[in-house]
Amino acid sequence: MSKEDRTFGPNPQTTYPLKGYDRLCFLKNIIRNPNIIIGDYTYYDDFENPENFEKNVLYHFEFIGDKLIIGKFCTIASDVKFIMNGGNHQIDSFSSYPFSIFGCGWEKASPDAWPYKGDTIIGNDVWLGYDATILPGIKIGDGAVIGAKSVVAKDVPPYTIVGGNPAQILRKRFDDEIIQLLLELKWWDWEIEKITENLEVLCSNNLSKLKVLK
Repeated sequence: MSKEDRTFGPNPQTTYPLKGYDRLCFLKNIIRNPNIIIGDYTYYDDFENPENFEKNVLYHFEFIGDKLIIGKFCTIASDVKFIMNGGNHQIDSFSSYPFSIFGCGWEKASPDAWPYKGDTIIGNDVWLGYDATILPGIKIGDGAVIGAKSVVAKDVPPYTIVGGNPAQILRKRFDDEIIQLLLELKWWDWEIEKITENLEVLCSNNLSKLKVLK
């Protein structure tokens, strides 16, 4: 079979890649907010309408400027929520009330003292389970798995499974040798033809075959 006769996966510019199923979309194709950045082939599956995704990115105020960055080939279940920095309050001061946003003489309360934890960054090939909540500024490593209904309040290492409220490490998906190899391979950055040609290995747990790809 010639290269011209072969299929190398769905077009990442296709909004609804599953024919006849409009609850799952390649997410980057429906995002309107420039501060939400999504990689190719990352999909969102919503029980009602995938257009709900941006509604679940909460307290994402333009004047703060924080970004939600999600890598390639991630799988995001319905009702996953991201709480951004606009939801933070100062808890080191005697009052956590945001006086300064109301003006009218309250401007002297310092907005600069409010906590800012940076961008929220989700790696590549991450699975975010149903109704999980990701708190502001969290970094989730490549290949991680976030259990359903988890509340992620700490950074998650690559290829680690976490669950609970607050989310705790349950186990690593692989041993350190395999994790290091996967992080070096960065298969998600390959050309789609190469990914397609090596799906048998990527969808297995055959370490010897994986090493050949290095």
